This record gives sequence, structure tokens and C-alpha cells, in this order.
Amino acid sequence: MPDDRPSHPAADAAHLLQPGRNCWRVEQAARVAFLVDGAAYFSALRAALIQARHSIQIVGWDIDSRVQLRRDGGDDGWPAPLAELLDALVRARPGLRAQVLSWDYAMLFALEREWLSPLRLGWRTHRRMQFQLDGCHPVGASQHQKVVVVDGAIAFVGGLDLTRCRWDTPAHAAADPGRVDPDGKPYAPFHDVQMAVDGAAAAALGELCAERWLRASGRPGLRPPAGARPGTAPSAAAATAATGADPWPAGLRPDLTDVPVGIARTEPGFEGYAAVGEVRALLADAIGAARHAIYIENQYLSSAAMAEALAARLAAPAAPDIALVLPRRQSGWLEETTLGVLRGRIDARLRGADGADRYRAWCPQLPGETPDGSRCLNVHSKLMVVDDDFVTVGSANLSNRSMGFDSECNLAIASGGEPRVRAAIAALRARLLGEHLGRAPAEVDAALREHGRLNAAIDALRAPAAPVESVAGAAADCAGAPGQRSLVPLDLSVAPEIDRLLPDANFVIDPERPAATELLMTELLPRAGQRRPMRERIAAWTLIAVALAALAMAWRYTPLRELLDLGELVRLGERLDALPLSPLAVVGCYVLAGLVVMPVMLLVGVTGIVFGPWQGGLYALAGALASAAVSWWIGRLAGRRALRRWGGPRMQRLALRLARRGLPAMVLLRVLPVAPFSIVNLVAGAAQVRLRDFLAGTALGMAPGIAFTTVFVDRVAAAIRTPGWASFALLGGLVALCVLAAVLVRGWIGRRRDRAGA
Repeated sequence: MPDDRPSHPAADAAHLLQPGRNCWRVEQAARVAFLVDGAAYFSALRAALIQARHSIQIVGWDIDSRVQLRRDGGDDGWPAPLAELLDALVRARPGLRAQVLSWDYAMLFALEREWLSPLRLGWRTHRRMQFQLDGCHPVGASQHQKVVVVDGAIAFVGGLDLTRCRWDTPAHAAADPGRVDPDGKPYAPFHDVQMAVDGAAAAALGELCAERWLRASGRPGLRPPAGARPGTAPSAAAATAATGADPWPAGLRPDLTDVPVGIARTEPGFEGYAAVGEVRALLADAIGAARHAIYIENQYLSSAAMAEALAARLAAPAAPDIALVLPRRQSGWLEETTLGVLRGRIDARLRGADGADRYRAWCPQLPGETPDGSRCLNVHSKLMVVDDDFVTVGSANLSNRSMGFDSECNLAIASGGEPRVRAAIAALRARLLGEHLGRAPAEVDAALREHGRLNAAIDALRAPAAPVESVAGAAADCAGAPGQRSLVPLDLSVAPEIDRLLPDANFVIDPERPAATELLMTELLPRAGQRRPMRERIAAWTLIAVALAALAMAWRYTPLRELLDLGELVRLGERLDALPLSPLAVVGCYVLAGLVVMPVMLLVGVTGIVFGPWQGGLYALAGALASAAVSWWIGRLAGRRALRRWGGPRMQRLALRLARRGLPAMVLLRVLPVAPFSIVNLVAGAAQVRLRDFLAGTALGMAPGIAFTTVFVDRVAAAIRTPGWASFALLGGLVALCVLAAVLVRGWIGRRRDRAGA
């Protein structure tokens, strides 16, 4: 059979890893283990942390101080919550230091995260336990790596953050008492994969964490002890000699020994740091090198580059089988109507390129799952297995963001043709399929040998069969009555009327590279202004801190937390509409919402639903201006020095750029919001932007968006109430106008960038 694979330097999956092309480094690991699902990872991590003697480095997208790594009710003598465990360890061992780095998240995620995490993970812990929020990334990007390194001798990398709603067992039982969040509330079943490595590979990951810490904090990160650094003997003996203990958990059986491990990264270009696209190159090379089978588990499917690579393999004369295991639905309405639409389009493209029935999209089915999928398994893993020769596990989704916008870290192993490595890769794939199908891994291997094709084997194993009498490992917990636990075909098609609402350009929904937003506010320096007396500044910021703490407690522990529900907001608006002075009541609500940093466009949408497009638009503009003026006044009272002390480097840069060109900068900030509405208001006041310029820029910049939003939500409501071609046509026209405006603005930014470069 002729070899139809792409002719590039990485065309052989067995010899795929190439430093400088598709990975950062290739380092030796004495031991490698694949940890399937959160219970296995959390248990192994806790055991490793307890053995720490020199350093603990944690880098994550989200880190919750309350998460408990052990949930079996046992007592090993150490505290259960993560923050208390780390604090107790550094207090008990004078030579131990810990650095915890978590993404300085966008306000969009505020209600999903632990409030006051710096207090619990940093200020209330020992001085050798350091906590830092990572804001060293472009506007809108995130620090998405999930890496933990202990003593530079063992490292964990994958898709699991040390946060709420991640722990689960391979059984994904309906009422597992351990699957509850820190507030005691149960959550849906959750599936993910993590990878543990030691030796020089772990030490290299320690250097990666140290570099990330330096970027985020400006202070040196922890370095592995001399005996654990890359280039030394990658053995348990070397790690023990360097730190006095081997942190590899005693009960963790390696799946592989003495194997090279590739480390691939995604990093956006930012503040002098060059962009890194190793993950994208690695995944594209692996897909292009596939001969027989590509098995993928991933949370998303929206990457244009990965769609192109998969479609090219399906269109080739000897296409491999491609099996995608995805969650049944995306997380929440917003993801479902954005990223869900994008994955539906990619699915349609792959089906169109599949001329030999080689492509299938699957989702796991659990016993007792309801028809609406409300108890479906959340597939959160980021894993790819190509033939029996290549496997990668990490933080990178099959999304545009993970290919170039967010910071990511993946580990990869290529077999090099070694039978023992090929056997371990095949065993991992069989283990995962066995978990999803409720079968023993041996049954999966037998079906693959019998049918020769990955999807054919899955189809055969989905057929009713007698219950498994004796299975080992994860599948023992998963096996149930025939037909209950299985993989089922996933219909990713999108209703045409929904598909038409989403623009084809996904640079806003799922960007692959940073937008040129920072270019909008160049050449700006603050004007000199009179400083307020120190006593006034201290009093102002003390008052603000107390008020914010009180508001945080109110949003966390009172019925106010329900107010971000769209239905609740609409009902509140209807009650306001019945008041005699409803316009003043609406304006007052906007002011209060601005003080608690509620998304202003959410309020605008609710105002449009309740009061209609024209009256609602006027109310929304008046409320936004009033809210902006109050926040501006607070920022002005606080002063620039307080902003520099508490606002962080990004807010300082924003203030510097606002000060010289108040009106033009304010218009641009409102047209292209690069920071939350209330934050921009505070910064503008602290930067001493004139109130006249501030309000005029706010009105000019927000009026088009408010008009579009109120008309759009009114037309959506009309289309729902009285569906028909006229309603959908008007709705489509509004979307087309929005897309046209976005394209024009993007072109204008590009021209400015070109002129700035020249």
C-alpha cells in the first residue's frame, strides 16, 4: 500500500518528538504513570506532597484552597484541605518552600471560583508558602497549564486543576459521596487524565514552573535541587540523594520506565516574550503521521488547525480510523451556543471529508442517565493516542485558544519502535475505552485484534453481551448491566437558525492569537497631578477594601448570588417597571451593579427585554452613565498611587495610557472593552481623566452597543414568541450588521498596527 501521509520531518509517529519544532525539550523519565480520573490523581499527589523536602511548585488555571485530595475518610496525620496541608508541610519542614501560581481570572468566572483565594493561600499561610495570581498574558487570554512539581523529582501534568468539581472515580457512580464541592453540593460525573513523570523530565518541568513564576511575580522561582536537575541520572536513587526522600508514591505503579518524554508548550507573545506554538505543531504532526487509528478525548472541538489536519487525513486514500470522545454538551448555555456551534461545524466538515466511514464522534453514556443529558459525563481530558506509537496528555484543548492564545503544557511519548512502549500506549487506550464501555481492557484488545479497526471494535463492544464476571482495575467499577455503560454516537448537528446567528469569524469567540487591543492605547503617559494627603488616601482605600469585602461576603453567602440568573434579573426588572419612578429605580440598579462589578451588558440585555428596545435603550444608557460617574469618582478619590499599589501592572498600564488622550481612549475602550466596565471607570478616575471627556467617551462608545443589544434581545424574544421567517430574517440582519462592524473595526486595528510597525 502506498504511503499517503504528509511528507514532513515528523511523518513517523514512532519518532515524532523534535525539540525546537514540536516540543520544548525531550528529557528522560525513570518512571511514568497515567492517572485516570481525579481520585487517582489526587491520591497520588497528596502522597507526593507529604514526601516533599525541598520544594513544591503548583501552576494552575484555578486553585481552590478548600479542595480535599483525600476522600476515603482515612487519616494520615496531615490536614485535609489543600491550603492547610501545604501550610502544615512548610511549617513542619524548615527547608521546604512552596510556590502556588493561579490564573488571575476574568470576572466572567468570578462566581465559579473561590473568593479571597490570595487570603487563604497566601496571607494566612507561612511566609515560605507563597501564592501569586498570574496576569502575565494578553488581554482575554488565560494561564491554563496544570503542573505540579515536588522536589524537582516528580511532576504531574494533565487536564486536572486542584479545584472544585474535579474529583471522581472511574465508576462515575450516580451518588458517590465523595463527589461534592467544598460547600457539600453534589456535581455531575467528571472524567480527566493526568500523567506523572520523574527524573530529568520532572526537573525540566520544575524549570518551566520557575520561569512562569518569574514572569508573573517578577521574583525568582524555585529551582530543583542539584541532584534532580536535567542531565543527571534520571533515577529514583538520584532524587533520593538530592532531597533525602523519594517523593514517588509507594502505591503508584509505573506504566513505563526509562523512557524519553517530550514537553510541549503554547505561549502567546506578550511583553517581549516570543510566541510558542509547540502544542499545535505536535498535534498536527501526530495526526499527519497516523496510519491506523487516532483516539482523542477532549473537552472541546473548535480548533481550525486541528479540523484542517483531521480532514486532510480523512480525505487521504488510506485514512486511519478517527474516534473522538467528547462531552454530550458544552458547559452552560453560552458555551452551547458558541463553542457548541463551532464543534458542530467542524463535525459536519469531517463527515464531509470522510469517504470511507472512518470518522465517528462518541460520548459516554452512564447508567441512569436522563434523556436530556443532565447527568452526562463531563469529558474534560485532553488526550490523543495515535496508533500504538504516540500519546500526549496535557492541558491543551482542541480549541483555537489552546493552539496560540492561552498558556498550555502537554507531555508526549513516542514509542521509538520499542515494543514495551507500544504495549503501554495500547494498554492506556484499552483502559480508557474499557472505562467508557464498561468492559475489561482485555476485551477491548481482543475486539481490536478481531475487527482491525478502532471504530468497528467500539461498535462491537457496544452490542449487548453477558455481564463481565471478573475484570481488573477501572473497568471492575464500571461494568454493569448490558447497554447501561457505553459509548453512543454523538449528534453534533446544529439547528440552522442557531448556526446562522453565530458569525463565521471566530476570532472573538475562540481566538487563536492575541488581538491588537493594546495598540489602541499607545503613547500615553499620566499627567502630573496634585497628590492627596496620605491620611485621605489611606482612609479612602480602607473604606473601599471594607466595602468590597462586605460585598464579596454578600454575593457569596446571601440570596444576592441568585441575581446573576437571567430569569431572576428579568423578574426584578418587571417589578421595577411597575414602580411609579421606574426610570430612577433602573438607574439606581445600574449604580449598585457597577459597585459590585456586575457585567453591564447583562443589565443592558435585561433592560431591553423588560422595557423594549427604545425605552430600554435610553434607560440603559442613562444607567450606564450614572454608574460610570460614581465609579469614576471613587477612582479619583483613591488616587493614582493607590492604583499603582493595588491595581497590578495591567491596570497601571491602562491608567498611563488613559491619562494623555482621555476622550479618544475612552471611546475605544467602550467600543472594544479590554477590562470590566467598573474597573475601567475606577482607572479613568485614578488617572485623572476629565469627567467631561470620560462621560462623552462613555456615551459615544457605548451607545451603538446598547442600541444593538436592546434591539437584538427584543428580536430574539419576538422570534421565540412568534417564530417565523420574518422574525428570523430580521434577527439574521442584525447579526450581519454586528459582524460587518466587527470586521471593519478589526481592519482598522490592523491598519494601525501596520502603521505602528512601519
